[in-house]
Amino acid sequence: MSSENESSAESSTAGNAFSDAEDFVTFTIAGQLFGIPVLKVQDVLAAYNITRIPLAPPEIAGSLNLRGRIVTAMDVRLRLGLPPKEEKGSMSIVAEHDGELYSLMVDSVGEVLALKADDYERNPPTLDPKFRDYSDGIYRLDGKLLVVLDVNRLLDYDRDQAA
Repeated sequence: MSSENESSAESSTAGNAFSDAEDFVTFTIAGQLFGIPVLKVQDVLAAYNITRIPLAPPEIAGSLNLRGRIVTAMDVRLRLGLPPKEEKGSMSIVAEHDGELYSLMVDSVGEVLALKADDYERNPPTLDPKFRDYSDGIYRLDGKLLVVLDVNRLLDYDRDQAA
């Protein structure tokens, strides 16, 4: 009987170890490491054929057809106020916002990292203001800073127009 209690105690401890960590899909833009919660990610795409949308804001690269659904492609570099990418070729992370799919065009997609909630920090005052508007906070990794992007804020154009 005691072995059952021990094993259930061990499994609840293991469950707690996982519950205080969150998984992030990491990606880079202009050499900066970013992450978004893995639960917000629908898909990761290599280069895709994008159709330009007339009169769209500059950061909207266009739209694409993903398995029969129209997806709006956003150049996250431009959304963050960074210069356009010189060479062609990028990757995309597909995320959902208000029932619509968006393809977030980034320089490269990295790995999925499980990060402890205890290591999470609010945005420091020294964080680039371009990033701070769309960031929830940061993680300090081995010599790198991971900026956690808030996908809802990144894709919320109503908020921009109200400002």
